[in-house]
This record gives sequence, structure tokens and C-alpha cells, in this order.
Amino acid sequence: MLLRTPELAAIAPMVRHEHERWDGNGYPDGLIGTSIPVGSRVILACDAYNAMITARPYREPMSHAGARAELEAGAGTQFDPEVVSALLATLVSQHAPSPPTAAS
Repeated sequence: MLLRTPELAAIAPMVRHEHERWDGNGYPDGLIGTSIPVGSRVILACDAYNAMITARPYREPMSHAGARAELEAGAGTQFDPEVVSALLATLVSQHAPSPPTAAS
């Protein structure tokens, strides 16, 4: 479908390979490492994190700390280690406590 839409054709490979794993055990093509489009690697890690912290009908959401630990555990096998590092840095900065103010 994306390939038939000129404005979206460029992102088709990213979408196609969003379930590829860094270690080559993903699908649909079993790509490995840097042969997986970088956008696909980012989507995989972000989608996994979101799935972990979101409540599902069959389970409670995982804590942010637990989800971060799962990403770290999957770095180098399921996920691109550099993508995990960048995502974790972003998550830490977003969830970091605010610095104390003079009034506090």
C-alpha cells in the first residue's frame, strides 16, 4: 500500500522491517544489525517500550524502570544497542526530577 502512494513510498522499507531483530531472529526477512533500516530499529524499540508501559486487557502496565531494564536486557539481541542507549537517555531526561528551586 505504501509503495503505491508516492508520498509514502520512501518509508515503506522502515515499516516493512519494524519487526526485524538486531540478532537476525526477526521477520519478515531475517535482516541483521545495520542491514535493518535505522528507522525500523527506532520504531521497534519505541514500540516495545510503549507496549511494556501500557495496560493491556491481559496484564498490568510495567513500570518505567522495569521497561527500561527490559530494553537494556534486549540491547544487542532484540534491539540495536545504540538505539537503546539513545532512547534510554531521552527517557531519563524526560522523567528526571526537576532541580530544586530557591523557593523549595
